[in-house]
Amino acid sequence: MMCMNIPESFAARMKDLLGEEYNDFLASYDDARLYGLRVNTSKITCEEFEKICPYEITPIPWIANGYFYKGDVQPAKHPYYHAGLYYLQEPSAMTPASRIPVNPGDAVLDLCAAPGGKATELGVKLGKRGVLVANDISSSRAKALLKNIELFGIRNPFVVSEPPAKLASSFEGYFDKILLDAPCSGEGMFRKDPSVMKSYEQNGVDFYAKLQREILIPAAKMLKTGGIMLYSTCTFSPEEDEQSIDFLLESCPDMKLIDIEGYEGFDTGRPEWGSGNEELKKCVRIWPHRMNGEGHFVAMLKKDGETADGMRAVSRMKTVHKASNKNKELETFFEFANDLDWDIDASRLELQGERLFYMPEGLPKLRGMRFLRNGLYMGDCLKGRFEPSQALAMAIGRGEFAKTVSLPESDERVRRYLKGETITLNESEVPCKGWILFCVDGFPLGWGKCVGSNLKNKYHSGWRLL
Repeated sequence: MMCMNIPESFAARMKDLLGEEYNDFLASYDDARLYGLRVNTSKITCEEFEKICPYEITPIPWIANGYFYKGDVQPAKHPYYHAGLYYLQEPSAMTPASRIPVNPGDAVLDLCAAPGGKATELGVKLGKRGVLVANDISSSRAKALLKNIELFGIRNPFVVSEPPAKLASSFEGYFDKILLDAPCSGEGMFRKDPSVMKSYEQNGVDFYAKLQREILIPAAKMLKTGGIMLYSTCTFSPEEDEQSIDFLLESCPDMKLIDIEGYEGFDTGRPEWGSGNEELKKCVRIWPHRMNGEGHFVAMLKKDGETADGMRAVSRMKTVHKASNKNKELETFFEFANDLDWDIDASRLELQGERLFYMPEGLPKLRGMRFLRNGLYMGDCLKGRFEPSQALAMAIGRGEFAKTVSLPESDERVRRYLKGETITLNESEVPCKGWILFCVDGFPLGWGKCVGSNLKNKYHSGWRLL
């Protein structure tokens, strides 16, 4: 019956856990893996996307902005992907970020964030307000995380690469919401990615359970009173799921499990696989034989106590230039910004050498932190000119910049632009000289400069199509 050679130890344990359901579970490995995408609703509504999507999609019933697509298409090569209109993500993996109740203006942490599938959705939920701290201990993985955050047009990021314990020393009691998609043995991903089995066999369940316990306590420490933390894994192992939650509840008595928005295919947590605490039924298990997704475990917890009234009492980061001394240094930016329909708070502009950043609201003082991005990178203030960044291009919404060139996705010049080539425009398409925002169907892709009828390509060299 089995077309996939799963580890014998895993099969034996699952048979013991699932009993009569085991054969159905085992049969699910013969099914083809499922493909999903999540629409970036900060750039386009789901209704609009359904009208312009160039391939067949079907709504994912438990994800408001999620869709199944068939495995024989390549949505990552379409210009709409490069415009940040959607993120490719396994359907079950969309669940954690969809369930944590992030509000505009919150301080939010994605603790193990790379490559950014969950962080990008959290950033969208923030609605350009508050702050999104996205962390991954691996600096190489954090680079991929940064690209996805910038591609999605997130305006308030702080992308960092630090151990959780070090983060906790700077952010104690700071976050309204924390998402901890914990490193795990990956049992739920065997069908999607069989290569995960190699890591599983090398490290085993106990290795990851220990690692999770080392992360959970610093995570809880960073949550403010009344704040919410969502813990998730993509594994079936009780040691990494119910038993990790048991560990947290025992170690942090002020943390309490709360209910998660349901779906008919969701299973509950299993108290008998943990301490027997009936509260564990508030957790959610996703099984591949019960619904159209891979394996996942999700638990949501709240820190006891009342949320403090008023603004969060934090100190802002020490700025490189005082606001009163900025104006002359930023003249070229403000001249450029005349074409940008944003309500810019000048006190949040921070010049670091020649690089200009728009800082998130209310960051604490952070010293010695290894970060990749602190704020939205706006561009470079050079002698006599301002050069806008790729990140700024992606953060601009439809109609928010005065000087644009927009071509339909069917125009072969769009793909040539994404390859870094110079684009020749028709006389009617040339808006003016200077910096031009190049768009596909109105959605920004990057910058160019018009010289006569030619658009000199300024698309980020590291993002170009091969």
